[in-house]
Amino acid sequence: MKAGFACFVGRPNAGKSTLTNAIVGQKIAITSSKPQTTRHVIRAVLHKPDAQLVLVDTPGLHRPRTLLGERLNDLVRQTWSEVDAIGLCVPADEEIGRGDRFITGELAELKASVIAVVTKADLVDKKRLAEQLLAVSQLAEFAEVVPVSAVSGYQLDTLVDVMTKYLPESPQLYPDDMLTDEPEHVLVAELVREAALEGVRDELPHSIAVVVEEMIREGSLTKIYADIYVERSSQKAIVIGHKASRLKDVGTRARAEIEALLGSRIYLDLHVRVAKDWQRDPKQLRKLGF
Repeated sequence: MKAGFACFVGRPNAGKSTLTNAIVGQKIAITSSKPQTTRHVIRAVLHKPDAQLVLVDTPGLHRPRTLLGERLNDLVRQTWSEVDAIGLCVPADEEIGRGDRFITGELAELKASVIAVVTKADLVDKKRLAEQLLAVSQLAEFAEVVPVSAVSGYQLDTLVDVMTKYLPESPQLYPDDMLTDEPEHVLVAELVREAALEGVRDELPHSIAVVVEEMIREGSLTKIYADIYVERSSQKAIVIGHKASRLKDVGTRARAEIEALLGSRIYLDLHVRVAKDWQRDPKQLRKLGF
């Protein structure tokens, strides 16, 4: 029996969360087309007959501009030092850039086996994929290079087998029925945040945080009271929308995802609040769970 921890790393928007979700087969890490949407390290547990692969999802590493950014980077580095295998994600449809080289350099000092994962393989033709695989293999001495597509499912099983190969011999780490060790309210808050991020203009993505104040189970219904925090009142107006139309959309989208996660009917009560410049304020960051 093998068991251990693995994570996917890469610059923001390299497809890390989508890959984690596709491999585990359940929506655990939030994904959005905005870079830097992952803020919590989420462990997804993959059960195989002879192995247990625990996937840790980290934020993308980037040059920090705020205190929140610095804390996210510290979280990433701490995670890297604790895993057995690392999948470095590089998208097939983008040139290798400074960000990829920077992260590859950071990984060189770690004891974990590093596997290069060329993501989004469905977006390019065979010739372009071959060129990208070659370019990636020249970045560093990787244990292996594996092209995948989370969207089409191409080579996902192969990737899991490759990552499992580099785990230590160990008894299983989590019970058979466990998919994640994140508390429910954190997952719910992340799903509300994902819904709030969709369709918001570019100035807003990093200014949104969500706190679930209360979850009450009443028979087959779960009542959820959540606050969406923004940094300025002008942003509050954007999130709420004309005659609260946007907030209604956010509620509808989030409710569907949360019902799928919890397997019960949901009553969702959302409020938008302003926490001035919370990304730069240590007190506010603590309150919002960072």
